[in-house]
Amino acid sequence: MKKILLIKLLVLLAISWGCNDDEFLDRKPTNILTNEVIWSSPDQVLSVLGDLYNRYNDYSTVKSWTSTSDFNEAFWSEAGQYGNFQNNGYDYGAWGIWDYAYIRDINLFIQKCSATDKLDVAVKDRFLAEARFLRAAYYFELVKRMGGVPLITEPMTYDFSGDPSYLRNPRAKESEVYDFIIKEVDEIKTKLPVNTAEKSRATLGAVLAMQARAALYAGSIAKYGSTTPSVSLQGGEVGISASLATGYYTKALSAAKEIIEGKAGAYALYNKKPDLSENFSSIFYDKANNPEAIFVEDFKLQSGKVHGFTIANQPRYGAEEEEGGRINPSLNLVQSFEKLDNTFAPLETNAPSGAYNYYTNITDIFANRDARLAGTVMLPGTRFKGRTVDIWAGFQLANGSIISGDDRGAQKTLPGKTTREQVVGFDGPIDGFEFTAQSGFYLRKYLDPVTGSGQRGVQSEVWFIRYRFSEVLLNAAEAAFELGQPAVAATYMNQVRARAGLVKPLTSSEITFDRIAHERRAELAFEGHYFYDMKRWRIAHLVLDGGTITPTDLVQDIEKATKRSTQPYALWPYKIYDPSSENDGKWIFKIVKLSRVTGADRFQFGNYYSRIGDDIINNNPKIIRNPNQ
Repeated sequence: MKKILLIKLLVLLAISWGCNDDEFLDRKPTNILTNEVIWSSPDQVLSVLGDLYNRYNDYSTVKSWTSTSDFNEAFWSEAGQYGNFQNNGYDYGAWGIWDYAYIRDINLFIQKCSATDKLDVAVKDRFLAEARFLRAAYYFELVKRMGGVPLITEPMTYDFSGDPSYLRNPRAKESEVYDFIIKEVDEIKTKLPVNTAEKSRATLGAVLAMQARAALYAGSIAKYGSTTPSVSLQGGEVGISASLATGYYTKALSAAKEIIEGKAGAYALYNKKPDLSENFSSIFYDKANNPEAIFVEDFKLQSGKVHGFTIANQPRYGAEEEEGGRINPSLNLVQSFEKLDNTFAPLETNAPSGAYNYYTNITDIFANRDARLAGTVMLPGTRFKGRTVDIWAGFQLANGSIISGDDRGAQKTLPGKTTREQVVGFDGPIDGFEFTAQSGFYLRKYLDPVTGSGQRGVQSEVWFIRYRFSEVLLNAAEAAFELGQPAVAATYMNQVRARAGLVKPLTSSEITFDRIAHERRAELAFEGHYFYDMKRWRIAHLVLDGGTITPTDLVQDIEKATKRSTQPYALWPYKIYDPSSENDGKWIFKIVKLSRVTGADRFQFGNYYSRIGDDIINNNPKIIRNPNQ
């Protein structure tokens, strides 16, 4: 024992002696990168910049399935989400963000990158332009949600004097934040590459696309803000003068035209596949020479960055994890896709007499519609990953009674038969049965057809497209329309529509605000635009007015941007069982309000801008509250 203690003592003495060695104590750490190392190496700077890209803020992406389908564009087929359909109002704090730590980190990056003389000038200029783009993008997210916010462009440092008041800044005007975003793009765009193959870093195309969108938003608020005068503040922190609308629309059109005319590279509409619906859905998963995607958040299995959107939303029947079905697009959205003759009409469930229409095939009711419908929504009887989607609600008998089941693929014995057979789809719909197609539909957009994408151990690489060429065309069309150039607007809109099979061009006289709004809803569904479009046009309180809607309400005024849509509706297919009738085996469809839908969405004036938290205001008394809260 004494020998062991002696050995331990000698070891401790040796360690102690070694720790007093100056060379040992002065060794540079191997697991910490110093500023000197970072700012002298392009690879290290890029790694820091990569972290800033990873913190990019989006409202609605493949990483957050619930926000993808808000505002009754879908029913959330998950028990934990049913409460969203059982209340009548949105919290004032909904959609709010306030991450000035992120802004400070970008400002520090800009400061330190500007100071270094160890980088090639062109490389350095590109890094700085990218950082300024990311800062402008975050201010864009802030102003869309919060209105005017403090514009901080230098990293602020506390001096520990006990008086932090010098760090407090008031809110800028809403117009000043938009002006900052637009000006930043003008100043950095020549420093960024013209490279259509680069999708996940800032390029000339990406910054121009952001500028066009931001200017369009500012122009809309300036023009349509007059319809909601109470949604403003005296100092301009909320609200933009109508006199500025033309300037913003002009800038939006100019920026969009630079992309359309090829000055940012050869972007174009995706047109690879003859099936127009499959072509449309492919935009969101085909990464091979995709000319439409401008700026994306990418995902790579080999780098460990993947997401579970397909797992959450794939057809549940036969799925790789026997899981999915959470986003059920609503009939509200489905019926909004127009017919190929450019007219709007509800799906023909009934004849004028009130009798049911009978369809030989379950898909026939959706025939001759905008191809984007089946590219966005998975319809009953269509296929995914080689399997037919099994959506039907049961058998209807000659006397009008229904035979169905309360479990997926349930079996019962039909009258006059002796053996049991399936009486409801393996994908539903069954009211209240989560993860099935309760609305009668599944989502198609963003779903990954690659084998393994529906497994937790693999997941999906499908990218999230933040900016794409078709939106640029629609932004240009809207700006041109607002500038009194309907013929120009028609030219841009007809390009987008032709890809969807709507080959009868719209004339300049047919370009209206309602047409502009409809085209964006059809093309950009579930991409995070619908919410901001309603806000900037100041129509959200009309669409979501808190009143219930009836089936009659649902099928009227489909073409109007202000059509009320406070509750999601379903469409259920039934198979006719009547051996004595020529209609035996045919399909009928019924409009259904699901039992979990008991509330009606109310968007109040106080929801146009998210609430700034009390903690923020307490820390900075210069910050004033948003209106109507």
